Amino acid sequence: MMASAFDYVVDGRGLATVTIDVPGKPVNVWSRETLAEFDRVLGELAERETLAAVVFRSGKEDTFIAGADIDMLSSVESADDARALARRGQEVFQRLADLSVPTVAAIHGACVGGGLEFALACSFRVASDADGTKLGFPEVQLGILPAWGGTQRAPGVVGLQDALTLILTGKRVSAGRAERMGLIDEAVPPGRLLRVAEETAMAAVEGEATPTSAGGGITGLLLERNPIGRKVVFSQSRKRVLERTGGHYPAPLKAIETVRAGLSRGIAAGLEAEADAVADLAETDVARHLMWIYRKREEAHAPPAEGEAREVRELGILGAGVMGGGIAEVAAYNDLRVRMKDIDEEKVADGLAHAASVARKAERKGKLSSRERRDLLHRISGTTEYTGFGRLDAVVEAIVEDLDLKRTVLEEVEAELGPDAVIATNTSSLRVDDMAGALERPERFGGLHFFNPVEKMPLVEVVRGEATSADSVATLHGLARKLGKTPVIVTDGPGFWVNRLLMPYLNEAAHLYTEGVPIEELDDAFESFGLPMGPLALLDEVGLDVAAKVGRVMEKAFPGRMKPSPLLYRLQNSGRLGKKSGLGFYHYEDGERKKADAGLREELGFAALAGEERTVYDDDYLVRRCLFRMVDEAARAVSDGIVADPGDGDLALVMGIGWPPFRGGLMRWADAVGTAAIVERLDEWTEALGPRFAPSRALRETARMGGFYAAPPDEEDVQPSLGAGL
Repeated sequence: MMASAFDYVVDGRGLATVTIDVPGKPVNVWSRETLAEFDRVLGELAERETLAAVVFRSGKEDTFIAGADIDMLSSVESADDARALARRGQEVFQRLADLSVPTVAAIHGACVGGGLEFALACSFRVASDADGTKLGFPEVQLGILPAWGGTQRAPGVVGLQDALTLILTGKRVSAGRAERMGLIDEAVPPGRLLRVAEETAMAAVEGEATPTSAGGGITGLLLERNPIGRKVVFSQSRKRVLERTGGHYPAPLKAIETVRAGLSRGIAAGLEAEADAVADLAETDVARHLMWIYRKREEAHAPPAEGEAREVRELGILGAGVMGGGIAEVAAYNDLRVRMKDIDEEKVADGLAHAASVARKAERKGKLSSRERRDLLHRISGTTEYTGFGRLDAVVEAIVEDLDLKRTVLEEVEAELGPDAVIATNTSSLRVDDMAGALERPERFGGLHFFNPVEKMPLVEVVRGEATSADSVATLHGLARKLGKTPVIVTDGPGFWVNRLLMPYLNEAAHLYTEGVPIEELDDAFESFGLPMGPLALLDEVGLDVAAKVGRVMEKAFPGRMKPSPLLYRLQNSGRLGKKSGLGFYHYEDGERKKADAGLREELGFAALAGEERTVYDDDYLVRRCLFRMVDEAARAVSDGIVADPGDGDLALVMGIGWPPFRGGLMRWADAVGTAAIVERLDEWTEALGPRFAPSRALRETARMGGFYAAPPDEEDVQPSLGAGL
């Protein structure tokens, strides 16, 4: 029997093998159409009198089922539509659960979201132990929750605590971890997957295998089957969610209540609660923003429309500092061979040691086994010469921010490389075009701007210089993806995108500190807004010396409006480097931020203001005063063509500085506030605080057009702007 997404055969034993292969999609996803087709297939199977068991497998090479189609989810138009879609999925999966014969999900590759809900509706789950096999519920990362029975079936399979961990965090687990927690019945080598699934199905037919359920042992007695114990678990889970999210994300809290409803009132009530919860969540701005970010990430990972990428297998790194060592570890983690060079053996040893320390942290977190860590480090070699560089596919320069020195080193390395090798600079503020002039083949040169710490930060700005070829852009974009990063292509310019926008933001925070705002009061305002850390803590994280260097570059590029606060000048000479030296705005112990330095203001020569002398600002004022300057710079940079569109810019800020995803992005937030209102407030601050607040012509035009994301009007409706600006 054939359907567009489902094909099944039944052998002489009555064992049906159903292959799921959604046409036209790189991975299997659920849509309204595939749900309807699967419902029909289930009906056909149920009518077969000789049917003994069913095994479900994927026709895709590396994916079982990757959840629901994001286009379907984001196109939901109303709460009633969301509720109906949830009820439809629940109905189909319940029909699967109600089949009178054993069913087995043979899982290889991603089994997430609606894919895992499907698998939980089967009697048994067998998974391959391949690295790419991951199981989880990512729905909370989209602002919703599992609504096709996932919140109801998971506790019965893995127990309440593990179910809540899966549902509330969105984390994916390996097949080995899934087996230990009872999420799957067995993890097997990929080559044995289908055979073991068939054996499991036929053993169930003979009564030799029965589905397992959670809740055994002392833990089950105290928690899973005890109302008082369950109350404690729910209370603790709610507390952890609020600590982690600040209450900005409603989906995890809704999920807790949905699980509670099923355990206390039965699965029918739980399924109804699921549908009601997703109906409420689907209409929230948070869900819309998170789904939009997901789509932008998918777009960013697609290869550029132009250019042919060269595969990178061996990578060179110039500079064995913290950044170079971090890039080396990430490259080796992703199976590249790395050749790291610096000017002397001590520096090379430091770079190798940093890579090793990052790998050890990954091992402690369970991301690497001890053998995998050793293999990773064997893929990194160090040198003080250019030996071996002739065979490299690409080189990343990560030396100090000195233009003349970079030009010299780039000229040297180009002479050692093959004619097709691509060179990238990791500069954070200097122009790619200013370096390209030192090269004979500038078309093979561009930027790969990583963010620190490399192993944690997902963004890489792929910088296209004036001479950078489309093939080189495609190669650098592909390399960033191979390293597990989210690449955003930007046009060359001082600070590129992220650092250009960060400087006025950080500078304004420095001005507020000199006006008397305490360190923690200022940073707390931004953390309450949703940022992972405040601007002063971020300066410590970046490094006060690095911030000073970037500040000088930006002031030279944009004189006047980028003039650093006197605070940054004084910090530059204070000897404080921030987190890496143990002292900045805050004290640090073993890399952990402790209390703010109460003596900093006096040390730098700023009078401490107290009582009536200091103007007390509320959080909203602090946040907007810094972010409105950032919005203005975004308008300028978009107008300059640094990013292709506001969406790319917003994605870069989410991935690069931790802009709160629930707010969508800086420019989406600005549109919500109202760009016209921002211009009006900046005009007021220009009069009160100085010309650095003067809104640009670009922002005035953005406001006149209705915002960053406003649909462009018809040409005949566009009138020339008469607004003043810079």
